[in-house]
Amino acid sequence: MNIAELINPKIRTQPIYEPGKPIEEVAREIGLDLNEICKLASNENPLGASPLAIQAATHALSKVHLYPDGASYYLKESLSQHWNLEPNQFTLGNGSNEVIELIGHAFLKDGDEVLMGSQAFIVYKLVTLLFGAIPVEVEMPDYKHDLSRMLDKVHDKTKLVFLPSPNNPTGTANTENEIYEFVRALPDSVIFCFDEAYAEYNQEAPNLLPLIEEGRKVIGLRTFSKIYGLAGLRIGYSYSNSKISGLLNQVREPFNINSIAQVAAVAALKDKNHVITCREQNKVGRDLWSEELEALGIPYIPSQANFILAEVGNAQKLFFELQDKGVITRPMKPYGLENHLRISIGTCEQNKHAVEVLKGIYNK
Repeated sequence: MNIAELINPKIRTQPIYEPGKPIEEVAREIGLDLNEICKLASNENPLGASPLAIQAATHALSKVHLYPDGASYYLKESLSQHWNLEPNQFTLGNGSNEVIELIGHAFLKDGDEVLMGSQAFIVYKLVTLLFGAIPVEVEMPDYKHDLSRMLDKVHDKTKLVFLPSPNNPTGTANTENEIYEFVRALPDSVIFCFDEAYAEYNQEAPNLLPLIEEGRKVIGLRTFSKIYGLAGLRIGYSYSNSKISGLLNQVREPFNINSIAQVAAVAALKDKNHVITCREQNKVGRDLWSEELEALGIPYIPSQANFILAEVGNAQKLFFELQDKGVITRPMKPYGLENHLRISIGTCEQNKHAVEVLKGIYNK
């Protein structure tokens, strides 16, 4: 019997998330030294992790022969103090991507509908399809989530609503008042999932805690991959009421968070100065990109995250031209944005170098 006859039928049409190539492979292909590669493709923190996190992770390597704490006791205690919530209100994941999948495990079944923006983070759609549910993609005028338009799409089959703010890949965000009004208008049968992966790049982010205290069915999603600089350790979490958190922990695999990630995350939470520095440096870089794109006459979406979305015409062509000169960006064709490149904010030196390369291509 052919293996294709044995697989779950849902897998036949399941889309695959396609990451970019390793920078080592890009350097080899284009004949550049690895140090000449300027990677501005994956929204990583160019300043890296907190020195406290690196130190904690390095020390933890001496005990790597032991299984990690399956309950992530100390990390949950740290998150509890950080958020002023109880430890049982948190669910930890191998990146917030895994938490999104846990939400699918816990709540989705065939025929359920999941609302999301048409240019929202693509993993929402992938997880929805994986569980046999139906993604309902709502248009985003001006590249921003239109919450009144989304509310109009809610009906008796709607199970989940995903709202990222700031949104990847557009960088746009919704205000706290808009979110409160939207959540309070949702039927009691709908779960609101608020993805805050880039929230720390803003001085003030919408506060979900009043909605949780009201008894609303809301789940906040956070990650240590972005401003905390722990992308390689894959550590994220959700916070919600204890009942929702309990359900997500029921479907969570044992030992899903490795011991290195746990101690690094605890240390990263303590280093508030590092977060402030990263936020400030990101704003400087984002402002530079905005000014330079405007000077070149390239339309862009004003961003509240650590990247900027530029409308460059033939994005695929420009992507390869930049890559040939050692600057890696991300084309947005998978999001229906064939004319757009997403450019991550790098270090001061990386931003200046990439801008000069872009100018050279446009002047040519």
